[in-house]
Amino acid sequence: MGKQKFYDTAPKQERAVLVGVALPGEKAEQTKEYLDELAFLVNTAGGVVENVFTQRMQKPDRATFVGTGKLEEIQTYVKAEEIDLVVFDDELSPSQLRNIERELKVKILDRSNLILDIFAGRAQTAQAKTQVELAQLQYLLPRLTRMWTHLERQKGGIGMRGPGESQIESDRRMILEKITLLKERLKLIDRQNETQRKNRGQLIRVALVGYTNVGKSTMMNMLSKSEVFAENKLFATLDTTVRKVVIDNLPFLLSDTVGFIRKLPHHLVECFKSTLDEVREADILVHVVDISHPNFEDQIDTVNETLKDLGARDKDTIMVFNKIDAYVPPEQDQLVDVDEQKEPVTLADLKNTWMAHHNAPAIFISATQKENVEELKALLYGKVKDIHTTRYPYDKLLY
Repeated sequence: MGKQKFYDTAPKQERAVLVGVALPGEKAEQTKEYLDELAFLVNTAGGVVENVFTQRMQKPDRATFVGTGKLEEIQTYVKAEEIDLVVFDDELSPSQLRNIERELKVKILDRSNLILDIFAGRAQTAQAKTQVELAQLQYLLPRLTRMWTHLERQKGGIGMRGPGESQIESDRRMILEKITLLKERLKLIDRQNETQRKNRGQLIRVALVGYTNVGKSTMMNMLSKSEVFAENKLFATLDTTVRKVVIDNLPFLLSDTVGFIRKLPHHLVECFKSTLDEVREADILVHVVDISHPNFEDQIDTVNETLKDLGARDKDTIMVFNKIDAYVPPEQDQLVDVDEQKEPVTLADLKNTWMAHHNAPAIFISATQKENVEELKALLYGKVKDIHTTRYPYDKLLY
């Protein structure tokens, strides 16, 4: 009897290198943080990062994004290490993509394409799948000249294609037709969602917002005692989840929304605006911040800019600084000697920081450790009750 063979059927992790350009005024630690986030995106997509290349420039090269010498350095490494994928931390123009592919002869992705790929893998509902597909096609359309698409033919038969029509012209026409179809489908889904929202009655609506991976879904599970999918990956939540929450005798609706991120592809923002209607129509926003992240202040700015784009910047907002169990103050982060470490940061310490004074009302919690959750619930109860009694003064629910 012959020796039994075993085959590894697990999907092979693609090996990637990252490329970033540091622009004038950008600090080295800022560049590193941006590329660390890009590495997290690659890991979320299922890849593994082998190396990182950066170049300080006045502005990205119009033809190849980085300089000729840096591109040759990347090419040498990619060939020697048999790298599968090169990811750039900015959106590349069609000509840049074409030129870089010609030189490196491996798969090239930019930040936008990578985020779209993650969204495509995460989409669960018909709405999310439609939104992602629409964004992908809008991204692909101007880049058709660099690839043979082999799109599935939706229509066939005699007379369906013009005489002498090229492959690219045919693909472009089909993509435009599909984009039109997807936009119509989204309009229909939006109308259905609008009807659902109207049917929710007179309950006050609270929306969780924040940068991706700050713990919104964990907070949702904690407050609503439900099981919303949560994991330590970017964009774990794509579809807006709405749950009814009751604190004491007061019910309200709580929604968990897709996380924001810097340089979110424009097409994706446009396509997901309907999903973010929960944010626009909310009575109260709960802005969740990962206080343990070294650049949480930049993340706050990104979220505020996105809220401004959505027309929701001026809504009544509670700042919730999450993950206090993992927070290390900047001055302690610099300490090397373990013996020098100070006492753990207390809630009283946090309440005396600029975070508390500049973001009132602000709450400091750990959603995973259930720390200071009661204070958050009390604040939410008070705000929801104020709106409810103003809007429905004769409602006997609260009295």
